[in-house]
Amino acid sequence: MTETLYPPVVRHHENLGQIIQSYWQLTKPRIIVLLLITTAGSMWIAGQGEVDPVLLFVTLLSGFLAAASANTINCLYDRDIDYEMERTRHRPLPSGRIQPRDALLFAIALALASFSLLTVFANLLSACLAMAGIVTYVLVYTHWLKRHSTQNIVIGGAAGAIPPLVGWAAVTGELSWAAWILFAIIFFWTPPHFWALALMIRQDYAKVGVPMLPVVSGEVVTAKQIWIYTLLLIPLTLLLVFPIHVMGLVYTVFALVLGGFFLAKAWALLENPSDQSAARSLFKYSIFYMMLLCAGMAVDSLPLTHRFSSAIAQNLDSMLDFSFISQVFLS
Repeated sequence: MTETLYPPVVRHHENLGQIIQSYWQLTKPRIIVLLLITTAGSMWIAGQGEVDPVLLFVTLLSGFLAAASANTINCLYDRDIDYEMERTRHRPLPSGRIQPRDALLFAIALALASFSLLTVFANLLSACLAMAGIVTYVLVYTHWLKRHSTQNIVIGGAAGAIPPLVGWAAVTGELSWAAWILFAIIFFWTPPHFWALALMIRQDYAKVGVPMLPVVSGEVVTAKQIWIYTLLLIPLTLLLVFPIHVMGLVYTVFALVLGGFFLAKAWALLENPSDQSAARSLFKYSIFYMMLLCAGMAVDSLPLTHRFSSAIAQNLDSMLDFSFISQVFLS
């Protein structure tokens, strides 16, 4: 990093509102929303549809703080390339509205607050997992992989897959096979999601020398990789139904229908890798997909859904028994 890349003067805020807005932008709040949805979905499954509201609130708040800390450090580390790209030049750090030292102190304060809240209101395991998420995102993805490997998103995606582990640990105090399957679902969802975005803004990445897969290997290879990861993702989502048996009929319908649309959009991109509208459609749908999949987890976990599913199963058993008895007597 060289000083010539940055504004020659510090830009001062005119009021408290502008200061709050700048620090809020530093956390990249829009990215965090999806992480919190996966955390909530995990907690709902772990608690079998009954989660302490206070624990839910504190865990989501702590997750927000941890992700905000990681995003702030990411902005701090990437302020040189952010200044080079028109799309990101006006962010708080490259624009000079916030100084690097202040951003670092802000990130540390957020991480400490997250760790403290989870330790006090949940447990030490969930707190340590949240910190592991920060370390993975900052050191593994931002520092090591992002500027050096086309597999940056694949391996670095582990950071985005940790929030479900935090949610599960907060509720149960341990990590079961179901928690690790949730981790795997987010892990395999990340490449199709992010590579679709990378296809849309590949020129920005090429300009600053970030070796994203579309920049180094091209659109055709990227579309093939997106298709492969999508194919692997769909059966992974069904592992929660069998053999783990933590999800039921409602979630199965969600997973199959949503997965079918995901495959269709990945196939459309595979058929025409240079189609920006196909990449944009896939990227937007991937967000929609994860939100609805987690909603399916929550609905399926509700006690009311369990009773409804049990009633349907009993009626089916009765119908089958009646049919069998009828056949016996008629024969």
